[in-house]
Amino acid sequence: MIIAIVRIPLEGPKRDADLVARQSVEATKIFHDVKGLRRKYFLNSDAGGGGIYEFDTRADAEAWFNEGWADWMEGRFGVRPTLEIYDNPVVLDNEQDEVRVNGDRIEPPWIDAG
Repeated sequence: MIIAIVRIPLEGPKRDADLVARQSVEATKIFHDVKGLRRKYFLNSDAGGGGIYEFDTRADAEAWFNEGWADWMEGRFGVRPTLEIYDNPVVLDNEQDEVRVNGDRIEPPWIDAG
């Protein structure tokens, strides 16, 4: 799995939470059928906005974050975003009470196997 973190630096006070929620819900139209995108988290902070993207593969992430992507984002927000892409080999999911390594569930280390 691949995690991409996008930061959009915005001046001024933190954006209104209700406005961000409405804009983000509207933006889901753009992202709902992006190849390999499992999840996208829409972010809001005093420093601006951004997103955390969870992709199946690096190829899927790189296809989305292509050469024209930063220009498109700058056109939308008026500032150039930053992008970081990470391999994500291990996931702890407390809601499911599980650990996954490269997508495969393993026995959580906190469970006594004996």
